[in-house]
Amino acid sequence: MTPSPVGRPTRGTTGVNRLRRIDRWIARHPVLRRADDPLVVDLGFGASAVTPLELLARLRSQRPDAEVLGLEIDPDRVARAREQAVGVEGVSFARGGFEVPLPGSRRPAVIRAMNVLRQYDEGDVADAWGRMCARLQPDGILVEGTCDEIGRIATWAEVGVDAVPRSLTISLRLAELDSPAIAAERLPKALIHRNVEGERVHEFVASLDREWTRAAVVAPFGPVHRWRTAMRAVADAGWPLLRRERWRLGEVGVAWEAVAPR
Repeated sequence: MTPSPVGRPTRGTTGVNRLRRIDRWIARHPVLRRADDPLVVDLGFGASAVTPLELLARLRSQRPDAEVLGLEIDPDRVARAREQAVGVEGVSFARGGFEVPLPGSRRPAVIRAMNVLRQYDEGDVADAWGRMCARLQPDGILVEGTCDEIGRIATWAEVGVDAVPRSLTISLRLAELDSPAIAAERLPKALIHRNVEGERVHEFVASLDREWTRAAVVAPFGPVHRWRTAMRAVADAGWPLLRRERWRLGEVGVAWEAVAPR
């Protein structure tokens, strides 16, 4: 008898290009580039095949041999996705949850779990991370986070195979951005309730907002120049920022220990 998937069905909402920011970040991540088996799991892909298919296309721009497995608890969603992806090589679909079922001894290089933990309690995060990370390749990563409905605001945690988080990334559409603090409402479940006075993530978001406001003097040079100016100031203030080459995309990564819950 096949065990039941671990977890609860997601709302199933999805949309074209919603996860583009996360897809492109994964596609250029060193873990995927050096993986012997570039398999990526899209856990909780939703009501259609759109996000796994988009993920595959973006991964293959960097790794032509990449494969994507979409997992969903709802068997009807799995059946629908299989119909929508008929004839597409490199993508498959199966029923599964946090246990991440895979045939044989195969393990993914990356598990992407976006907008999956929003319906859970903060206390459930560690167990979910632990279950998913236990299925990774030795050098694999879990990418878990949240985004808005049209993909202009996204945040995610990179979690190692030991289920210990390494970084937080915030990615925003810079055109017409009023304040980076808008990311606070889309923080990963492990942090979203910590955006209060006295918590590190609150201090980090406040620093982003403060330096973005100060950088308004260079706004005539464009939002990318303003963002880079703000991020340099954030780094100068002592925040351990990561992957600075991605600032031009409206992203900022920070080491997890700098924003971890107190």
